[in-house]
Amino acid sequence: MKILFLQNCETEGMGIFEEYFSDHRFEYEIFPAYRGKRFPAIDKYSAFLVGGTPISVNQLHQHHFLRKEWHYLQKVLRLNKPYLGICFGGQLLARLLGANVNRCPQMEIGGYEVRLTPAGQKSKIFQDFPEYFPVFHWHGDTFGIPPGSRLLVEGRDCKHQAFSYKNALALQFHLEVTSREAEKWARKYKNELRLFNKTKTRVVNESKRKEKEMKRLAFLLLDNFFQLIDPRMKL
Repeated sequence: MKILFLQNCETEGMGIFEEYFSDHRFEYEIFPAYRGKRFPAIDKYSAFLVGGTPISVNQLHQHHFLRKEWHYLQKVLRLNKPYLGICFGGQLLARLLGANVNRCPQMEIGGYEVRLTPAGQKSKIFQDFPEYFPVFHWHGDTFGIPPGSRLLVEGRDCKHQAFSYKNALALQFHLEVTSREAEKWARKYKNELRLFNKTKTRVVNESKRKEKEMKRLAFLLLDNFFQLIDPRMKL
């Protein structure tokens, strides 16, 4: 099995997911989509992870690489290839499936707690997750739930936090962000942090406080995701 991670900005990488792939000896490739290079052949990969970017999904038409990515991922979905979208990647999935992406009632930055819906508690993708669990956020937009999809996770200020559709999963939240990465984001996105009235120290501390549990859940999520792709897989 070979995994492709579509990286949509220089700042936001795979985080703890890269450690998971190394530990499990998965073959994976990081493709810097934001550099505008030609996208690799879809048939080389068994699954696709789509990362974040500060660009809004509603600004796709302003960025050539995102227009190319849109058409590329349309083909991925038509082929029923497994897709895991994180933050922007989840919002992009929602748009690809016909839902809207709008501004959140309130921006979310830092450490939060989210909750499995009744559908989420029954879903194999969140098997062995606690009903309430910690996540990291940095977003101002939120996705609608596409037709035929199921809302699996909800939040207090921003309700739609995860949905599934066939072989595809959208996450509005991050489990892969380490405290080191949270610090990097806080430096890079300092203007957003100032508008949100939070300090870099607070954001990093919120990430650090739940880092061990988030790593455990990130690994569990990927275990579940890949078991659904191939139940014969030994993890």
